[in-house]
Amino acid sequence: MRKLKSLLLVAFLTLGMSGIVNAQKVGHVVYERVIANMPETRALQAELAKITKTYKDDIDGMRKKLDDKIKKYTAEQAQQTEDTNKQRAQEVQVDNSRIQQAEQAAYQDIQEKQNNKLVPIIAKARKAINEVAKAKQILYVIDASAGRGLLVSDGEDLYGAVKEKLGLLVDVKQPTAPVQN
Repeated sequence: MRKLKSLLLVAFLTLGMSGIVNAQKVGHVVYERVIANMPETRALQAELAKITKTYKDDIDGMRKKLDDKIKKYTAEQAQQTEDTNKQRAQEVQVDNSRIQQAEQAAYQDIQEKQNNKLVPIIAKARKAINEVAKAKQILYVIDASAGRGLLVSDGEDLYGAVKEKLGLLVDVKQPTAPVQN
């Protein structure tokens, strides 16, 4: 009877310890890398670059017109009356304000488009990471991006499985800083 109790106790502790070990299974993934290499993110970046160029071209055109107007007004300043010169100065200020408002509106529009289109991309990445973690019976997934606080990464790196699940693209090469002498 005593041997049976001891055997049951050993069996219980062994099963209990395996449950604790499984409960502590941890994985990690560089979340920024996942997001950056999704085809949807690359398409969004291309779309935003195109929109940014359009806004830049429009604003540059407005600046060129203003510069031409300033040159014209400066050249004609001596032949004009004081009231006309004041009116022209106000006109230049109004045009300058319009350019600044156009820049702010462009920036806000680009930020809004980026934020709105990133939401489903982030949701898709999170869902894939959750599914990979469940399939591998990982309870905790830590973001291993630089500056996120991960100091030791003994857990399983889930990037390969997430890459396969989402069909991620090849990593974008990060520019390297020139070496300082």
